[in-house]
Amino acid sequence: MRLQSAFAARAERVAMEHRVVERLAGVRPVLAPAGWSDAQIEAWLDWIAAQGLSDETGDWLDGGVDAWAAGLARTGLSEGVFDAAQAAVFAEDLTAVIKLGLAAPARSGAAAAGVVDLNDPGAAAVLADHGGRRTAARLGAQAAQALADALAGVADAVDRCEGPRGDCGDPSRNPALGRAAALARRCGASDADILRAVDGERLLPDLSPAVESPPLVALADRTQIAAGAPEALLAARAALDGGLILAFEPRDAEAATAPATARMVIDLAAVTALDGETADDLAALTRLLTTALDLASPTPGVLTLGLEGLLEAVAPLGEAGMARAQALAALVAATAGETSADLAAIRGAAPDWDDVRATAQDTQVARCEALKDSADPVAAAALMALNAKSRPRRHSAIGLFVDDAEARLRLGRGRIAAVDLFQTADGEIGRRLHPALAAALSAAGGDVQAAERHVFGRRTLVEAPGLDHAALRALGFTDIELAAIEQALAWAEDFDAVFSAPVLDPGFIRDVLGIEDGDGLLLTLLGVSDEAEAAAARWVFGHGDLATWPEAPPAVAALLADPEGAAAALRHAVAPFSDLADIAPEITHWRTTAGQAARLMGQAALDGRRAIRLQRAEPPARPLLTLPAVETAARPEPAREAPRPAERVVERVVERERARRKLPDRRKGYIQKAAVGGHKVYIHTGEYEDGELGEIFIDMHKEGAAFRSLMNNFAIAISIGLQYGVPLDEFVDAFVFTRFEPAGRVTGNDSIRSATSILDYIFRELGVSYLDRDELANGEAEALDGDGLEGAAPQGQAVPAARFISKGFARGSAPDNLVVLPFGKKTEPETRAAAGGEAVACPACGDFTLQQRGGGWTCDTCGAAPAPAPAPVSALKGGDQG
Repeated sequence: MRLQSAFAARAERVAMEHRVVERLAGVRPVLAPAGWSDAQIEAWLDWIAAQGLSDETGDWLDGGVDAWAAGLARTGLSEGVFDAAQAAVFAEDLTAVIKLGLAAPARSGAAAAGVVDLNDPGAAAVLADHGGRRTAARLGAQAAQALADALAGVADAVDRCEGPRGDCGDPSRNPALGRAAALARRCGASDADILRAVDGERLLPDLSPAVESPPLVALADRTQIAAGAPEALLAARAALDGGLILAFEPRDAEAATAPATARMVIDLAAVTALDGETADDLAALTRLLTTALDLASPTPGVLTLGLEGLLEAVAPLGEAGMARAQALAALVAATAGETSADLAAIRGAAPDWDDVRATAQDTQVARCEALKDSADPVAAAALMALNAKSRPRRHSAIGLFVDDAEARLRLGRGRIAAVDLFQTADGEIGRRLHPALAAALSAAGGDVQAAERHVFGRRTLVEAPGLDHAALRALGFTDIELAAIEQALAWAEDFDAVFSAPVLDPGFIRDVLGIEDGDGLLLTLLGVSDEAEAAAARWVFGHGDLATWPEAPPAVAALLADPEGAAAALRHAVAPFSDLADIAPEITHWRTTAGQAARLMGQAALDGRRAIRLQRAEPPARPLLTLPAVETAARPEPAREAPRPAERVVERVVERERARRKLPDRRKGYIQKAAVGGHKVYIHTGEYEDGELGEIFIDMHKEGAAFRSLMNNFAIAISIGLQYGVPLDEFVDAFVFTRFEPAGRVTGNDSIRSATSILDYIFRELGVSYLDRDELANGEAEALDGDGLEGAAPQGQAVPAARFISKGFARGSAPDNLVVLPFGKKTEPETRAAAGGEAVACPACGDFTLQQRGGGWTCDTCGAAPAPAPAPVSALKGGDQG
C-alpha cells in the first residue's frame, strides 16, 4: 500500500510557540501551534495523557502526537501494510495533519443496549424498564451528591467553630451545627452518619464522570410515527432523557448496536482553506485517516470519519453550498471505501461482508444517481471514486457522523451560533460574529459591521431610543454620572449593573435622586417605562442574534436567522452518503413533555430522517420555584390534664413583606469605651423607642485608616441587617469566638475581661447588654466610675441619675435631683439615726439628700459634709425668701 506525502511540507510552515498552560501538577510551558487557544491545547494534552503518551521532555505537545503516529506506523510495518519508507511517510503526514488542525481522534462510541420493535406487544414493558433504570440512576446520583454536600456542611460547621471541642460538636450549643444536622437528616442521612461527620469523617466525592447506560434502539414504522400513532407517545416517554434512539430502518437499527471503536473527526473548513485542490487534499486526508483508524483497531468493524466544520466550509458559497456539502461527503465515503478495500486485501475483509455486500452495492448506485447532475467540481472526483469496481472491504459500514465535544474542542470548533467566543493574542476571551456567518454575509454583499452592531449593540446611550443622555439629564443625572455610565456600558450585560452603586455614587442616588440604593431597580423607581428601557437595552447591548435583523440579504437571511438549523439541514443533506444514521442527540427544552417529543418524532419521520434521538437540555442552575415557608410540625406532647383557662390575649399573626424599619432621628443608646489588647475601642449604639438595638458604630483609636474604615463599614452592614429584621442573636452567634489580633485582656468593661478579637468583644458586649446572654460575660459585674474604666460605688448606695440619663437627650425634661435607688433585700440590717427634719439640697451635688447627723450635716448621695450649717428648714418655708 503506497502513500504519498501531502501534508508534511505544509506543516513545516506552521508557526510554533511556547505557551504556559495550567495542568494538575501546576503551570508549565508547552510547545504548540501559535494559532491554537489554551482550551484547545489543554484538550490535546488531556487526550495524550489518557493514551499514556505524555512525555514532558518530548517535542511539541509533550511529544504525544509524534509517539502516537510512530506507534501506528510500527503496527503497519509489522502487519505488512507498508514498508519502512512508507511507514516514515505515514508517521510524518499523520503528525502534520494534527499540527495543521485538519483532524482529531475521537473517543470510541458505545454500542446501543439492543433493539426493540415498537410493534412487539412487550415493547411497552421493555421501554418502561429501561427508562426506569436510567431515571433511578439519575435521581440516585443527585440524592447521593446532596447527601454528601449536607454531611460536608456538618463537618464544616464543627471545623469553623471556635471554642471547646465538646461545645462545637453539640448541636444545642453550636447553632450552625444544629442547622446543618437538620438539613442532613432531611437529605436522608442517619444520625450515625451525622455523628461521624461531627467527628471529622468526610465523604470523598467521586470526581470521575458518571457513566451513562447505553441507549436502547426502538425500530418504528415511519408511517405510524408520522401519523401520531400510540407507538409515538410510547417512544416519546422513553426518549426524553436521551435513552432511546428511534430508527425507521432495520439496517440503521442494527448498525447502532455495533461498537464504534475506530472514529476520527475531519475539519472540512480547515481542509478547504489549504492552498491546493480541495478534492485532492480531502482524498489524501481520508486515505491517511482510514489507514490510521484501521491500524488502531485490532479487529475489523465499523469505521467512522465524522465531518466537522461543514457549515464553515460551504457557507460562503450561498445556494451552491448544499451541493458542495454533498460532494464533500460523497468523496470522503467513496475514498474511505476504496482504502478499506485496499486494506482488506492485506489484512482481510470484514467477517460479515458477504451479508452486507448487496446492500453496499445498492447504496453505491444510489449515491452515483444523487451526484450525477451536480455541477460542483468536487462531485466529479467523488463520482470517479464511486464508480470504481466493488471489492470486499475491511469495514462493513463507514459512517460520517461523530458526536464528540472533546474532539471538536481539539479542532477548535464550538457550537454553531451567531455569537462566537475566541481567545485574543493576550489570552483574553472575546466575542465576535461567527466567522461562517461573517463570510456568508460578506459573500452576499451584506454589511458585517452593521450585523455586529445588531448582535452586540453599540455600547453607548448616545442617541439611544427611549433613554438617551437628554432623558437622563432630565432625571437629574450630570456629566459626571453620564461619564461613569458610558464607561460601565463597555463591560456590563444589562442596565441593572450600570444604574447602581458602585458605578453611581450612593450619595448621588440618595441625595439627588431621593432613592436608597437597594430599594429596587433604579430606572423603574425613576419612572422609566419598560418599553423605553427595553428599546434602549437593545440599542446598547444588542439582540444577541440576527433573527430580527432587517438588513439581512435575502440570499442568507435563513442562515443568519437560524445558523444551528442551517447546520442541521446540511447534516441531513449528507446523511445518504453515510452507512450509519446520524444519532447525535437533538437538544430540546428542559421542560419538554412527552406530547411535544412525539410531535418532534413525527416531524422527523415526515422529513425522511433515518433516526432521531432526543435529549432534554440541562435545567438552569438558579432556583426555579418560589416555595412558601413550611413550618416543621412539632412532636405531639403527651396528653395532660388541661389547666383551668385563664384570661389571655389572643394575637393574630399577620405576615407582611420584610421592609426596613427606620430608626427615629433622635434616638437613645449608649457609648462603651474599652481597650482590647491595648487597643481602644468605642462602641456607639442606637436604639428604637422600645429599646431594641437598631444600629452600632465602631471607632478605633490610633489605628490605620484601612482597618478603621473596614470596621466602620462592617458596623454599617450590621446596622442595615438589624434594621431589616435580622435578629441580633444571629450576629452574636456568628461572630463570637472569632479569633484575630488584637486580642487578649479587656479593660474598661464591667462584664467582659478578655476577648479573642475585636469582633468577639463587640458581640459579647451586645449579647450581654441587649440579649441577657450572661454566658458570654467573663468578668464580675461592677459599677464603673465616671471615666468608664475603674472603681465601683459601694453596695446599696444611691447613684445619681445623671449617670444613666442623658441630660441633652432629655432636654430638661428630667429634674436634676433624680437618683437611682438600690432595691433588693439588705444582707444586714442597717441602723440609722433618725434625721431631724426634712432633707435639703446639697451644695456639692445638688440632690435633696443633705441630712443632719448629730451636730453636722452629711449628704447621703455624695457624702459631702459642708462646714457651715444650712439654714433651718423652717426658714426656707413660707413667704420670707430673703
